[in-house]
Amino acid sequence: MGLIQIEGMEFYSFHGHYPEEQIVGNRFLVDLIIETDMSRPSVTDCLNDAADYQKAYEIVRAAMERRSNLLENIASRILDSLFSEMNGIKRATVKVSKINPPLGGKTASVSVVMTRESREKTDLAR
Repeated sequence: MGLIQIEGMEFYSFHGHYPEEQIVGNRFLVDLIIETDMSRPSVTDCLNDAADYQKAYEIVRAAMERRSNLLENIASRILDSLFSEMNGIKRATVKVSKINPPLGGKTASVSVVMTRESREKTDLAR
C-alpha cells in the first residue's frame, strides 16, 4: 500500500450558505490523500497500473465548479466521484477549506475533513 497526496489545490468558487457567498465567491483549498496498492505500478512504471493523480485533480476541479451550500456536500461529492471513476482506491481522505470565511471575525479558514473506504470486500473464507 501507499499514499498519493495532492496538497493545496486552490480554487475560486461560489459555495456557501449565505447568498452573498454565492455571488461574491471565495478562495478554497483542497487536500486529498488516496490510499492505493502501489506494488504493480512500482514495478511496471505504467500509468495504466496506477491511481492517476491527474484524474483525481480533474475530479476535484469538477466538484469545485458545482455550487454547494456546505463544505460537507463538496467533500462527499469528491469522494463519491473518486470511488466511482477511479480504480484501485482503498481509502481516500479529502479536506475542503474555505479561506477567510465570513464568521464575523478574523479567521484564517474553516475546514471539513472526510474519509471514506472502498466498498469492495474481500472474503478470504470463500
